[in-house]
Amino acid sequence: MASCRVATLRPNPKAAKIANKQSQGRNTTHMEFDDVILGRRSIRGYKPDPVPRALIEEILTLAMRAPSSMNTQPWNFYVITGEPLNRIRAGNTERMLAGVPQSREFRIGEPFAGQHRERQIGVAKQLFSAMGIARDDKEKRQDWVLRGFRQFDAPVCIIVTYDRVLAGSDDTPFDCGAVTTALVNAAWSRGLGAVINSQGIMQSPVVREHAGIADDQVIMKSIALGWPDHDFPANAVVSERKSVKEATVFVGFDD
Repeated sequence: MASCRVATLRPNPKAAKIANKQSQGRNTTHMEFDDVILGRRSIRGYKPDPVPRALIEEILTLAMRAPSSMNTQPWNFYVITGEPLNRIRAGNTERMLAGVPQSREFRIGEPFAGQHRERQIGVAKQLFSAMGIARDDKEKRQDWVLRGFRQFDAPVCIIVTYDRVLAGSDDTPFDCGAVTTALVNAAWSRGLGAVINSQGIMQSPVVREHAGIADDQVIMKSIALGWPDHDFPANAVVSERKSVKEATVFVGFDD
């Protein structure tokens, strides 16, 4: 069973320096690639401070250098903040509490089982432990679930969509995954935190209405984005990864 650990959360010196320069309108300090990849984690607690549009555009510019099948670049983005985002939060929460069935637009497949389910449960246990949520505390568990539908109260939400004409292609969601990974890594390199999630788009009619998503787009994923709250306990959770040995088969090598 894969496990995860909780790190003592301290502001990343490089990230803090970057954030400080961003607040002063200067983009001169960036993190090293290895620091980004090894340091990034999902952030589920945010400061309310706004994120400058220019910084988001910079991050998107970097992310869209991600590879795509035959350079199709199927992705598009809806970047939401302020009152429109608040309306999405409220609509998502209201519908979920009313028992309205989810209406995600991408294929979700069968429920996780076996080792995949074990990893899912493992991370959930670590998050609940970090937040002090007991197994029988239904109220706190409910509040935690609702945080996801509120986009974790982040000041910005990015909805990743793809061109509907490409629906049915397995390459398209693969490409969207590539650009989304690049996006959260680019955000981390600039001192921002993010968490890729599906809760924020479970009620797609709400998202479509308040984000003004075009009919020729399919909603793929959502990304909560903002300045990390370093005092939020769940932000210290660092999930483990399979080893290269577990995940890889080398063929034709002498050693």
